[in-house]
Amino acid sequence: AGIIKHATNFTAVTNPTVNSYKRLVPGYEAPCYVAWSGRNRSPLVRVPTSRGLSTRIEVRSVDPSANPYMAMSVLLAAGLDGVENKLEAPTPVDRNIYVMNKKEREAHGIKDLPATLYDALEELQQDPIMIEALGEHLFEHFIEAKEIEWDMFRTQVHPWEREQYLQTY
Repeated sequence: AGIIKHATNFTAVTNPTVNSYKRLVPGYEAPCYVAWSGRNRSPLVRVPTSRGLSTRIEVRSVDPSANPYMAMSVLLAAGLDGVENKLEAPTPVDRNIYVMNKKEREAHGIKDLPATLYDALEELQQDPIMIEALGEHLFEHFIEAKEIEWDMFRTQVHPWEREQYLQTY
């Protein structure tokens, strides 16, 4: 329940580059919706139904570019927040979320993950539990570095833009 609660807030850490968000779109293997299931692979969190030695929680959005120590810190902090505050997990979603429309997702309480690094940084800065998990020093430097990265990205004119808009306009 804590991982679901904090999912939009820890996304900047688990998906730390502008390219990370190109995976988090509907229809790709990486999830872009905050929900959980035991069978379905479209939600963010999967808790496989088989038990025993292979019992686990899969957070399926984590990007390979994430710092594993930072990612584990925020994921553990989110999970512990759920345990310590006895949060109840929402109802599992066993339908393919990618085929649901926005109204259906809202009816099931399914939120979107941030769509850009900028959006994810905004979410991270709103969560004191994630800030504490990273520590103030690391948090401040991470935000500063990622804001610089975002500004560098958003001020570049990409070849696609030139090709698309020069022909159109």
